Amino acid sequence: MKQVVLDASALVAFFEGEPGAEQVENLIARANDGKSELLMSTVNWGETLCARWHKHGEKAALQTLTVIAALPISLYAADLTLTRIACEIRMRFKLPYADCFAASLAMTHSATLATADADFEKLADRFEILFIR
Repeated sequence: MKQVVLDASALVAFFEGEPGAEQVENLIARANDGKSELLMSTVNWGETLCARWHKHGEKAALQTLTVIAALPISLYAADLTLTRIACEIRMRFKLPYADCFAASLAMTHSATLATADADFEKLADRFEILFIR
């Protein structure tokens, strides 16, 4: 089964109705149909929460948590392996630290990364990237 890692930017696009929201909806539908599996690092989950809180306030952020919990997304804690690989990515490719956890999860699961962040182009030779646009 194809695995897709969601970066925070992909979920933010989904919640905000930004360009690419329909692509994320399709990924969610495929996961609901058992055609793929969605993965997300808890670091990127927290980044999504922070973005929603910053833009819409605490109440909206807490509602976002309820919605995410109902989505077919498997959350992965930032264990020692993911964190070590994230650190390596940060130092070698100069990506923002939180983004390195999405990349680390994609690398360790040989998964596609779904993101709206062009910074990940630096890693296009490491794993498949689906740019949400």
